[in-house]
Amino acid sequence: MAPDAFNSQVALVTGGGSGMGRATCLQLAQAGARVVVADLSEEAARHTLSLMANPEHHLALQVDVTQQSAVERVIAAARDRYGKPPSLLVNSAGVMRTSPFLDETEARLDRVINVNLKGTFLVTQVFIKALLEGERGAVEERGAVVNIASTAAKVCPPLMASYVATKAGVIAFTKSCAAEMANKGIRVNCVAPYVIATPMTAGIGEPLVREYCNRSPLGRLGRPEEVAEVIVFLLSRRSSYMVGACVEVTGGAVM
Repeated sequence: MAPDAFNSQVALVTGGGSGMGRATCLQLAQAGARVVVADLSEEAARHTLSLMANPEHHLALQVDVTQQSAVERVIAAARDRYGKPPSLLVNSAGVMRTSPFLDETEARLDRVINVNLKGTFLVTQVFIKALLEGERGAVEERGAVVNIASTAAKVCPPLMASYVATKAGVIAFTKSCAAEMANKGIRVNCVAPYVIATPMTAGIGEPLVREYCNRSPLGRLGRPEEVAEVIVFLLSRRSSYMVGACVEVTGGAVM
C-alpha cells in the first residue's frame, strides 16, 4: 500500500495491542493513516505505538469493548486529538476459549459473547454514529469497517462451541450492517482467518500446531501480517465495490 494511501484518515483498531490487531496498526501507519491503538491492556497498546515510525502521530488508549461508555470515550479522545472522529474501523478485539460443550460455564460463555459479538456490535455502532453526526445525504466513500471473523465459523471444530457461535454471528452482523450502511457511504466487510500465529493461539500446543500446519497446502500457520494486508485492502478505496464480503485467509486449509 502506498505511503499516502489513507492521507491522514483516522483509523481505530481494537485489539491493537497484539496479533493481527498490532500488525494492522503498523501497516495502516505505514500507509499514512493516523492510528488509534485501542486495547484492554493500555501497556500493550503503548507497545504497539512504540513500534511505529513517528509514534507522535498516533494514539494509544485503553478500552473495554463490552462497555459502551468506554467506547464513546475512545471516540471522543480521537476527535479531540485529530479534530474529527475515526473514519476507518477494525474490530480485532477478541477472545477464544476451548472447552467441552457440556463443561462450558455461563461466565465463560458470557465473556466470549460479550467481547467477540457484543463488542463488535457496540464499537461499530458508536463509530458509525460519530461518523454520521452532522452529515446529510449520501456520499460515495465516507468510511469503512472490517470485522474479524474466523473460518472456525465454517468448519465448526469441537471444543469451541461458544467461539464459533460468536464468529458466525460476526459474519451475519457484518452482512446485515453492510446492507444498511452502504448507501450512507460506509462499507462493512470482514475477514475469516484460519489459524494464525498470534498470542491467542500460542497456547494450543505443538501437536495441535503440527495438525493445523498439515491441513494447509502451505504447511504452516498464517502470519498476522498476512491477514493485516487483507484488512488494509478492505479499508482502502481499492476495494470500493466490496460490501458485506467475508474474505477467507486460510493458506488453503479451508476451501
